[in-house]
Amino acid sequence: GPTYLNTGGHYNPITDSWTPTSISDAPDGRSTHTAVWTGNEMIVWGGYNGSCLNTGGRYGPGGWTATSTINAPAARDFHTAVWTDSQMIVWGGSDNGGNPLNTGGRYNPGTDSWIATSIASAPTAFGHTAVWTSSQMIVWGGCADFLCGYVNTGGRYNPSTDSWTATSLTNAPSARSSHTAVWTGSEMIIWGGFSSPFILNTGGRYNPTTNSWTATNTSNAPAARFLHTAVWTGSQMQMIVWGGSSSNSTYFNTGGRYCTAVPNPTPTPTATATFSPTSTPTATATPTPCTGRCSPTPRPRPTPAPRPE
Repeated sequence: GPTYLNTGGHYNPITDSWTPTSISDAPDGRSTHTAVWTGNEMIVWGGYNGSCLNTGGRYGPGGWTATSTINAPAARDFHTAVWTDSQMIVWGGSDNGGNPLNTGGRYNPGTDSWIATSIASAPTAFGHTAVWTSSQMIVWGGCADFLCGYVNTGGRYNPSTDSWTATSLTNAPSARSSHTAVWTGSEMIIWGGFSSPFILNTGGRYNPTTNSWTATNTSNAPAARFLHTAVWTGSQMQMIVWGGSSSNSTYFNTGGRYCTAVPNPTPTPTATATFSPTSTPTATATPTPCTGRCSPTPRPRPTPAPRPE
C-alpha cells in the first residue's frame, strides 16, 4: 500500500534553502488533510492513512503540539480549512464510507478547543473549495453524493452567528470538483475543475455582498485542467493558476494570469503642434489595457479525458 508521510520542511526563498520540520510529536503520516497558517503556527488536521482521521497538530517554533480530539469533528478527508485570524474552521469532506459531510468545527488554538459548526441550511460536499472573506467562510462546488454527483451550490458560513446562507444559483458556473478558489478582497473567483466526463477552463466571480455571479473570460484562458493551484496577487489584482492535469498521463507546467478588472489607462498628454507648413502632428497611441488573462499566447483546450483513478 501507499506510504503516508509525517515529514516536511521550511523553505527560505531568500537563501533558496530547506530546513526539515521536526518529527518529534508530529501527527501520524497522512494524505488529503488540510493546513492553515495562523501567523506563528501551522495547523494540520484530518486526512487519510488507511482510514479517515480527526487528529492533527500545531507546528511552531517550539515544535509540534497535538490538537485536542474532545468535541472535534468526525474523522474525514477531502475537507477544507480556513483561518479566521483567531480560529481554524474545518468543514465538509467525506467519511470512511466515501459519504459527503455537511458538518465541521471551529478550532481555537489558544484554548485547544472545538465548537461544532451549525448544520442548519448547510451544504453537503467533498472535493469543494473554501475561502475566508474576513467575516465569513464561503464554500462552493464539489461532490454531494457517494458517486460524486457534481454540484454548483455552496454556502456562506458566519461564525459570529453560527449560521449558513446559500450562494445564488443564478449565473453560477457549471457543477464541478477539483477546482480552485481565491478571495480578492471583494469577490471569490473559482476556476477550472472536473465534471465527468468534462475538464473545464471556465469559472466565475462571486460577490457575497450582492449574492451574484459573473462569468470569467475564456479568451486566452489556459488549457482546461483540474487539481491545479491558484493564488491571488493582491496589489496586482490578478489570479495566477498553474499546473494540474487533464488525464491520467497529461500534467501541465503551464498556467495563466487572470485580471479581474480593466486598469484605467494612463492619460496621454495632448501634443502641442509645432507650426510647420508641411507636417501634421502625429497622435500618441494609448496602450490597450489588460483584459481577461494577461498572457498573449492562447493555449488549445485538450480533448476531455477520463478522471484519473
